[in-house]
Amino acid sequence: MTDLSLRMPNTRLRAVLNLGTRRAPPLDLPPSLNDPELFGDWDDEGQLSDLFVEYAHGQLHLETTSSGVNHHFHTPAGEPRDSSPWPANDTRMLLQWSTQLAQDFHALMPKLLDDITQAAAWHDAGFDLYICEVEDPVQLDLLEIEVEGELLTLPWLGAGTVTHDHIEGDNHPIALLWGEDESEPDKPIAEAWTDPRTGEPRSKAVPGVDWSVIGLAAEEVLPWLEGIYLNHHVIPDAAGTLLNAVLRRLGGLDPA
Repeated sequence: MTDLSLRMPNTRLRAVLNLGTRRAPPLDLPPSLNDPELFGDWDDEGQLSDLFVEYAHGQLHLETTSSGVNHHFHTPAGEPRDSSPWPANDTRMLLQWSTQLAQDFHALMPKLLDDITQAAAWHDAGFDLYICEVEDPVQLDLLEIEVEGELLTLPWLGAGTVTHDHIEGDNHPIALLWGEDESEPDKPIAEAWTDPRTGEPRSKAVPGVDWSVIGLAAEEVLPWLEGIYLNHHVIPDAAGTLLNAVLRRLGGLDPA
């Protein structure tokens, strides 16, 4: 098991960002859906923004372009589903709220994501305050977040080199890839994923691996991989935490 007590301390970041002028007051969410997990992204090539609204019992995904907003639903595991997992009236209110949020978010792209990336870089460099650049006087928003400390992990101590990458499958799996000496890591030796019941990482060795060549036993590699998985795929980084705070502010869930 990974020792979760070996964590860096949490840190704080204050970011002053230009969130624009909201065109309308945020709508209300149904009481049972008033605390979603939010994530957004931007596709520069397609000039398309994504908004993900996630709950324990289902997900809503919205795609916004200059032509409008499209939406579809997912299961909690991220699989597509044909209909909403929520009652009709709750779904109507959720769609109204999330469509407005998706439009407001899209209107700020891609400058807003650039500022979030810059703020996270400042945080990683040890600074606790970031102020975006603006050309003209404009109302700015101050957001204060707490960034979870990463798990303390050792560097790779085995032979060769390793990297990790996403693979197909349920519960967000990754593969640990190994390469001999300085060669490109391309041989899968272990996998890690999220336990859907606990939210904790789980791992397994790939059958047929000669661990004497790897330079470490599987019993040493798997806990190490779980720590890497936690840091890169479970513990929110500064950019993700700030993006979530921005979306909550835009959606009226965290008023200024």
